[in-house]
Amino acid sequence: MGRSKNSRKYLSLAIASALLAPAAWAQESAPTGQQSQQATTLDKITVTSRKREETLQEVPIAVTAFTAEALDKLAVEDLSDLDALVPNLTVYAARGSSSTVTAYIRGIGQSDPLWGVDPGVGIYLDDVYIARPQGALLDVFDVQRVEVLRGPQGTLYGKNTIGGAIKYISRGLPTDFEGNASVTIGNYNQLDVKAAVGGPIGGADSGLRGRIAVASLNRDGFGKNVVTDQEVSDKEILALRGQLGAYAGDDFDVQFAFDWVDDQSGVRGAQMLEGSRFVPSAPPMDSRYDVRNGMPNVNDTELKGASMTVNWRPNEDWALKYVLAKRESDTETNIDFDTTQAKIADVKAFYSDQQVSHELQANFDAGGRARGVMGLYAFNGDAGGQVLNNFFNLLFGDTQGKIRTESIALYADWTFDLTERLKLDVGARYTDEDKRAQVLNLGYSDATFSRPISVAANFDKTINFKNTSPKISLDYQVTDDVMLYALATRGFKSGGYNIRAQATAVPRSAEPFDDEVVDSYEIGSKMSFLDQTLFLNLAAFHNKYKDIQLSVFTAYDSNGDGTDDAFFGDFTNAGEGTVNGVEFEYQWLPTRNWAITGNLAWLDGKYDEFRYAGLNIADEQEFTNAPEFSGAFNVEYRTDLANGGNLSARIGYSYQSEVIATTEIIRAEVPPFGRGPITQDGYGLVNAGVTWRMNDAWSFSLNGSNLADEEYLTTGYNLNRALGVYTGFYGSPRQYSLTARYDF
Repeated sequence: MGRSKNSRKYLSLAIASALLAPAAWAQESAPTGQQSQQATTLDKITVTSRKREETLQEVPIAVTAFTAEALDKLAVEDLSDLDALVPNLTVYAARGSSSTVTAYIRGIGQSDPLWGVDPGVGIYLDDVYIARPQGALLDVFDVQRVEVLRGPQGTLYGKNTIGGAIKYISRGLPTDFEGNASVTIGNYNQLDVKAAVGGPIGGADSGLRGRIAVASLNRDGFGKNVVTDQEVSDKEILALRGQLGAYAGDDFDVQFAFDWVDDQSGVRGAQMLEGSRFVPSAPPMDSRYDVRNGMPNVNDTELKGASMTVNWRPNEDWALKYVLAKRESDTETNIDFDTTQAKIADVKAFYSDQQVSHELQANFDAGGRARGVMGLYAFNGDAGGQVLNNFFNLLFGDTQGKIRTESIALYADWTFDLTERLKLDVGARYTDEDKRAQVLNLGYSDATFSRPISVAANFDKTINFKNTSPKISLDYQVTDDVMLYALATRGFKSGGYNIRAQATAVPRSAEPFDDEVVDSYEIGSKMSFLDQTLFLNLAAFHNKYKDIQLSVFTAYDSNGDGTDDAFFGDFTNAGEGTVNGVEFEYQWLPTRNWAITGNLAWLDGKYDEFRYAGLNIADEQEFTNAPEFSGAFNVEYRTDLANGGNLSARIGYSYQSEVIATTEIIRAEVPPFGRGPITQDGYGLVNAGVTWRMNDAWSFSLNGSNLADEEYLTTGYNLNRALGVYTGFYGSPRQYSLTARYDF
């Protein structure tokens, strides 16, 4: 079980006292900072979305970037808070877990966090791909920038970025000694402590630099288990990042990085959306977070990674980079699907993942008419797990196995200046991947899982996937401030095997599912007006989506009595679909004191073919996590103060229309027990904040999220036909917090 919650809080208080006490002393002798000058133009943020440094307004793709200052001001605590800030992005914690990520971009993603199944949106920590969703809902601390790349990134980032990519870039190694510390308190007994320090080691000329950052993040639960009085939907996370760099002049350096996360938050509370016919004495509860679960409140994830990056500039024209990384994670979790004390659908799961990746990259830029990047990428990973199932205290199953992935890819992306204003970008990536599935699914006689009585699946199979993902784009600089672009690109998501196969009852479930492919066509513009006080970015896209992978819970007759009395997580290729959309982002400084930012998005995803039981039911099915309309509007007022500090205040509103939160075969969900997919009506959220920067060192901020306490579903379980389970997980309630930060 690990450390208790109280011990974590005492640790946070101890860290806070140790960090802020000397900081306060340092402030007494520090000079007062000079009065800041309010920005009168918008900054052009530097991004690395094409694996070379460019400004955001120069990149001919749809990308949104946030600096560390912007993330602090918007009170972004983890990647899920980006949801409303980026058009056509949906990010949330996956079902019962607090740190397992579900991400969709432009209606493309993966909702099932099953081991061995690849995501549709790639998550990157610096240059390293995080292959598994467990622990990938990264908390934001000591960050330099976050970039969200929309649309398939198959050329430069490879498989499993078919919807897009989210890049978390941590703060780099500084040349001067610097650091910061912050303490946040809030409702639900929130207590977050973050600190970082870095700089040269052994003197400014030693060539060694280091940095270390820590975070202790704690909050009481939004609800509790009314039977055990334990908190649920709480937060209890410790995190650490360390970096060490050795620099031999400006042309060669070696950097080492390490990160570790220990998440011992409890399970997330799910609300019954309707009562269970199997437990009529346990009707839905009033609170959307309270539960009466009969399983232990254990939901632990430990994630750690290490990397080595070698940078070498042999001459002014070439830059070479090599990245070696290893990551691993372990998870233990309990899922009480029925949320009652009865043993209707109780699951205990263990996940264990590890990955090793190599990337060799060469960048060329001689100042001429051509420049580009080439690379070789290799990945080797094992995703394993075991799930112990107890249905009605009568059926006992053990789902276990391992998916081994070996992948190698070659890529190149080059830009050619056809004229002074017209540029051509061409690229391609070739991927060759083997996936081996070792699966053993057994039935047992009782809840001790000691005497097997049946075999649901037992196979050891390997399949190979090959893919070539090309890209071509043209961009035209109409004026110095207006750029138009057109883009055609391909992305793919790897296929594989269903670890939960029920080969005896459903033989096809032991066969591989195909990789999915999207061909995307996009036109857009990056525009700057009014002396760079107004940025307008537009993108319109048309995606042809093939062999769509869907995870659906399928009921089946386990004992041959003609009644569906069990279910399994089925994986299938649905067919084809078309996704069209338009995205509009804006930033405006009408005066030196006011800033207005936001986005608008329209999305239309439709199935063209969806085969089920020999029929095409495309007209009956709907895309998951693909709201038709969404958008956000933020207003900020900022002013300098006479004592040398400054004050800013912001208010924001975000909205999304109706969304389908789960994937079901609608035709199969027929009365009397069938239910349609879990759906959330359109809703809006209000956020606000005030930041007072006292001087160059001290700042204080008061932030509030979901101030109207809107009740909205993010996901859920629809297992009503077989198990009487129809539950939903809700987004966070109203929260408010106060943060004190010291920079040195």
